[in-house]
Formats: sequence, structure tokens, C-alpha cells
Amino acid sequence: MWADAVFEGGGVKAVALVGALQVAEEKGFGWKQLAGASAGAIIASLLAAGYRAEELAELMIREDFGQFLSKTWVHRIPYLGPASRLLVKKGLYSGRPLEQWIGKLLEKKGVRTFADLKDRKLRIIASDISRGALLVLPKDLEEYGYPAERLTVARAVRMSCSIPYFFDPVKIWYRPSKRVSYIVDGGLLSNFPVWLFDRDRPRWPTFGFRLISETEGQPREIHGPISLFRAMFLTMMEAHDNRHIKEQDRLRTIQVPVSGVGMTDFHISREKRQALYEAGRKAAEAFFDKWKFSDYLAMRLGSSPVRYTMRPAPEVEGDVAEHGG
Repeated sequence: MWADAVFEGGGVKAVALVGALQVAEEKGFGWKQLAGASAGAIIASLLAAGYRAEELAELMIREDFGQFLSKTWVHRIPYLGPASRLLVKKGLYSGRPLEQWIGKLLEKKGVRTFADLKDRKLRIIASDISRGALLVLPKDLEEYGYPAERLTVARAVRMSCSIPYFFDPVKIWYRPSKRVSYIVDGGLLSNFPVWLFDRDRPRWPTFGFRLISETEGQPREIHGPISLFRAMFLTMMEAHDNRHIKEQDRLRTIQVPVSGVGMTDFHISREKRQALYEAGRKAAEAFFDKWKFSDYLAMRLGSSPVRYTMRPAPEVEGDVAEHGG
């Protein structure tokens, strides 16, 4: 069966989304259109390139995420080193290792630029903090004066994963104003863009894969500048989506509870990564045990779903979905 999929960001916690994704594929779903923000962009891009959930699970559990935190001689200078790098580069770490890693994985499937992807099926969310704009890549790159299809998928993923202050922002020359734009984590403006593929009359569903914490919805305790910054950042990431997520969105969303792992805990153990994966599987099993396409259509349309049918699984390549959602 066809479906569209949207993956929320969440740093290293996104391993849990892969567990949920694998259950969806075991239920017979194949993917028409894919989108993601931040770490969700990694999953979406690899799926679009042709990886299966089983391959992603093995990859995410095996990989050492600490490899993305490349340190230079500057980091060896106590206090002043990281502070000076943050001042000059606007990030503690370069995002280049992450871009190179995802680039190599994509090239194994013959994908480098968006032009290499079939059916234009991938959308990646990023944030232009210079212009205060949410970007849906690759299409929005045309506003900067560049051909969208020439953008490398790895660079788009890096943009979407550039956590402010943690990774360097990606700089793009905005030709209309002849100024540099700083591009950062897509989750800053929309961490869960489940609305992206909505259509009035969907012929197949859109599934959202989302991470939730045990403390979601509870007031955040603020004791100092660090907890203040964290609360501000999380508020920015959640405010837009929480305001626009409708009840029907919650009914099409696989919510994976995770706790005890931060989005920048890049050195988490293999055991914790396995636990995240299992949490994703458990949440998805519970979701699909109750999910019915007829109920989904009734919820989305508010009317009888009799005249709509689910398309068969992706055995035959079709055109880009025009009626997902």
C-alpha cells in the first residue's frame, strides 16, 4: 500500500523513528512522498534514495554518532577554545562530517543531487534565520537564484540538521539581495511538517513519525541561563507545530515515547540505541493494530470513504503523488 511519510527531528533520538518505520514496512506500506526535519531529514533522504527500514535500523544501531563531532586543536584549549570557535564559526562543531557521512550513503544508491531522485519524492525542511523564512528544499532554493535540482541531498540534510550553536550554520548567497543567508535546523520553524503533503481528497494516507517525551506538555523548570536557553529553543521548535497540529493529525501520527536521551547525546551507547529502536517498534505496533484506512478517510474528509480505495504497494513505479494526505 502507498503512503506518504513525515519524520520529526530529534537528534540521536531519531533511532526510535526507524523502529516505527520498520513496523510500517512490515505491514506492507511503501513510500510515495517523504519529508523530514533535522534528524528526520536523514531518515527521509535515505528512504528516498532506496534504503529499506531494515537497512536503516542496522545502520543507526551500529554507527557511532560521535564521529560527527570532529574536534580540532581549538577544542583542546579549555573554555576559550570552544568559546572562540562559537564566536567565529557560530557553532561548536562543523557539520561537514555529517554531510560527508550522509553523502557516502546516498552515493551507494546512485544519489548525489535531487535530480537523481525518482519522482521528486523528497522534501527537506530548513530555516533561513537571516530572512526569517521556513524553507522546503529543494524547491525553495530557486528563490535564492539557484536551480533546485542541482542541490546535493547531503547538503540539504546538513542544513536541516544544523542545530543552532551546536553545528555551524550553512551559508548561502541570496542573489536577489546580494547578501549571505544563514541556514540552520529545520526544526527551528517546523519540526514536524505533517501538513506538507495534504490534499483535499487523499488516495493514500500520510503517516507522521513523531517523538514525544514523558514531560511533554508540562511546564519547564528554569533555574539559570542554560535552562533558559534550552526552554527557549524547545519552545521555538514546538510552538509552530503544536499550534497547527489538528486532532486529525494526532490520529495519523505514530507517537514514540522516549526519555533519558538528549538530542545532542551523540555518544550514547549501542544498548541505548537498541532501546530507542525497540520503543519505536512498540509504539508502531500499537498504532497499526487499531489503524484502518476507511477510518482515516472518514477522519480526513468528514464524509463517507466508500468511493476511495487504497492503491496497491509500490511494485510499479508511478508518478509523484498528487492525492496523498
